[in-house]
Amino acid sequence: MSNLARILISAYLFFPLLISGCATLPQNFDKPVSHAYTDTGQTGWGKILQEEKNAHPGESGFILLESGLDAFVARALLAEYAERSIDLQYYLFHNDLTGQLLTNQLIKAADRGVRVRILVDDMGLAGRDLGSAILDNHPNIEVRIFNPFSRNVGRLSQFVTRLGSVTRRMHNKSFTVDNQVTILGGRNIGNEYFEADPALAFTDLDVLLIGPVTDEVSSAFDTYWNSDVVYPINVLVNKQPTPLQIEEKSRQFAKFIESQEKSPYLVALQNSELANKIRQHSVHFNWGQAKAIFDVPEKILDSRSESDIRLLSRFKPYGDQLKNELIILSPYFVPGKEGVATLVKKQENGARVRILTNSLASTDVGMVHAGYSRYRKDLLRAGIELYEMNREISKQERKERKGMEGSSKASLHAKTFVQDRELIFIGSMNLDPRSVYENTEIGVVLESPEIGRYMAEKFDANVDHHAFRLELVKKQDGSESILWHGYENGKEQVYTVDPYTSFWRRLGVWFLGLMPIESQL
Repeated sequence: MSNLARILISAYLFFPLLISGCATLPQNFDKPVSHAYTDTGQTGWGKILQEEKNAHPGESGFILLESGLDAFVARALLAEYAERSIDLQYYLFHNDLTGQLLTNQLIKAADRGVRVRILVDDMGLAGRDLGSAILDNHPNIEVRIFNPFSRNVGRLSQFVTRLGSVTRRMHNKSFTVDNQVTILGGRNIGNEYFEADPALAFTDLDVLLIGPVTDEVSSAFDTYWNSDVVYPINVLVNKQPTPLQIEEKSRQFAKFIESQEKSPYLVALQNSELANKIRQHSVHFNWGQAKAIFDVPEKILDSRSESDIRLLSRFKPYGDQLKNELIILSPYFVPGKEGVATLVKKQENGARVRILTNSLASTDVGMVHAGYSRYRKDLLRAGIELYEMNREISKQERKERKGMEGSSKASLHAKTFVQDRELIFIGSMNLDPRSVYENTEIGVVLESPEIGRYMAEKFDANVDHHAFRLELVKKQDGSESILWHGYENGKEQVYTVDPYTSFWRRLGVWFLGLMPIESQL
């Protein structure tokens, strides 16, 4: 995510070499307005779910999607049984194995006559206009791009010439079928988001929802889909794909899909426990009140001081109800002075506040850690309990992920709050300036003691063994330092510096902390 900050630094360093023209976007083009279907009660999903919905009037049903394979299977099966519509909105939609497998599901649905609307942020689409235009060429598929880069000049220069515009992105993530079932959460579409490592806790989290909340997610999608900051791919591309290009790409795509017959993802799609439950209509939903909350797309055009249009402001009435306990999971956590003051006040009012974020060793974006680390002592001094993931990303993993624009998949990627073990937020929002002020986000607030207790108890049971607990100690000379308490090879260890990191990595992060880039983290 905060690879954007890295790109900005590169753009400024090489700015004189990058200016080669004026960035412009198409004007006066045709963009038909469309909305979610509302008459979908007779679809397969509508009929299957109606009895349960009738038994819980006014409530929504939800199940957590914790494993990567389950998250993939749920999306693939929703698409497989779609009858009227599929609406998907993502910050990143990679052209890798899982991205292509899900694209295949979308194409098969469109071939059956399902209307497919694909809305993707432009950050991860460099060099992919042809493939997007070919997909859009299908009569039942339409592709639109949020806040696109100009196609007549290079992208890197636009991070300078359009600073404050292209640096504000759509970070939303939703997948809705037949306006009956939807998935929200932290996952983009890509291999790294659907990996399942049973040795790791807290990696990522989605929630599958049915009931009234689905209408709210569909309404949010329509608001973005018809927004002036969204452009059809066919008006952005310089040349429309030729019949020969479409035929060749389709042939290559079909050959690739055929070669993946024994992929673990397709095996899970056929045989996993969740796949079988969905097919047998035996999924157990938890029921309760659910409310989708989201930023409006025009957030990227408005002043950063317009707090009333922010998702966080819409969560505030829930947050004000906090009494005893708040658990926060945020992979990128840069609270700023305002956020620190808010959390300290909650702690002083008697709530126990615990925060889990990535460590310097587990994050793949050192600049974010530089922004976060300056607030650690203030939080600890106030009695807030701070934890950092106990995992080291290898040099090879770090190298591979640097090539994935905007894709910061560290060992913690879930974005959730659990309040008083009965109210839960799950969504796309990190607690950092970029999510709060710059980008658009979406999430859902669930009122469910059953889910709240489950998530809090899982945190209690796992956090000490999967994360470092930070302690602020005062030395004899009055200065303060941080200790990291954790486990290594099953044995308790105490570290006096960021665990699993070299002197040079710590020095580099310290240097980054001197740079005035916090708003872009």
